[in-house]
Amino acid sequence: MGDSKRLVYWIRRLSEIAMLGWLGMMLMLDLVLAAVIGGFQWLVPICGACGIVAVVLRRKHRLNGFGIMLALSFGVSLTIGGGGFDGSPGMAETGSLLILTIGVLRHVEPVRRAAVLACVGLVVLMIEGIARDYQSAGLALSFVLFAGWSMAAGIGGYLRFQQERRMEAVHSVRRAERLELARELHDLVAHYITGIVVQAQAARTVAETRPDAVAPALDAIATAGSEALTSMRRMVAVLRTEDDAARKPGTTLGDLRLLTERFSADGPKVAFEIGQGLDDRTLPPEVMTTLHRVLQESLTNVRKHASRSAWVEADLRRHEKVVVLRVRNFGSSASDPRVARLGGGFGLVGMAERVEALGGRLYAGPSPEGAWEVVAEFPLPQAGPSQPKP
Repeated sequence: MGDSKRLVYWIRRLSEIAMLGWLGMMLMLDLVLAAVIGGFQWLVPICGACGIVAVVLRRKHRLNGFGIMLALSFGVSLTIGGGGFDGSPGMAETGSLLILTIGVLRHVEPVRRAAVLACVGLVVLMIEGIARDYQSAGLALSFVLFAGWSMAAGIGGYLRFQQERRMEAVHSVRRAERLELARELHDLVAHYITGIVVQAQAARTVAETRPDAVAPALDAIATAGSEALTSMRRMVAVLRTEDDAARKPGTTLGDLRLLTERFSADGPKVAFEIGQGLDDRTLPPEVMTTLHRVLQESLTNVRKHASRSAWVEADLRRHEKVVVLRVRNFGSSASDPRVARLGGGFGLVGMAERVEALGGRLYAGPSPEGAWEVVAEFPLPQAGPSQPKP
């Protein structure tokens, strides 16, 4: 994972250096042309230098830089064209405006505002081509500038579309996960409320014959109620919508083992091991259901992206105050598509949503041994009186 981040970092740095180098070459040509034409043409390379500065600072001052460049370019065009002086469009100036236009269309909110600013940029470029009619080539220059603006607008619009599309996909995955959590909330409530009801009925039954047994039953009811409130708060923290909850049995460690056995029947063999100190009473119900979800999604990803894996290794272990689920697949192709999509898989978004809602952490990426692994870590509740079984 670290190698992938470093690779992306250096690709971005090199592309940034190449872009600035290209603008620098354009600025050198502007200086040569200003030396040939003279007069107010010297304003053009000055405007181009300001454009390069605006490109360098575009991430912090995107709107301000774009606005200043539009004003400078428009002012230079009015000065040269209105005074009837000889002049020509600036290459570095135009290149900077096109790069800034891509950034505006991609990042500025709302979309309508970005589109208006891009259209203003087109008007400024057209004025630049007409007002600086170098050797009666104003029409041709305007066409070239329009073609450049069209290409920049197309790139910026496409990047904006892809960004909006990904954001909508991420939101859809999160909504689906929240609906699934809402369905599981019924089982969580039923688990605790059933115990409370049974203990209350037992206390009422023995109250007359064994009064000394009432106090422990009331303590058990209070403990179950406190645990229920804690678990419900952790699950409801990520819920924002409602749905008619579909009811299904609570998840157990046996369900996790059954899931791996079913996967092994028609896919790579799965070796699943449950460490010591873990049973159905150790883990809260909301953690059990999330473990099942993470294991299911991890195995599904193996089937989708690494179907040629030699085998899959899964283990669930307890480490002091946390429980860790690790799923690794070995023997898949080195060009696993998931590596290229690191951090971009929507299934990982849904898993991370649920794990983090319970105060845990999720990691997905290549392991030092060369396998692809998914690691989910959950904090265990503090030790206290055990909840009586209904």
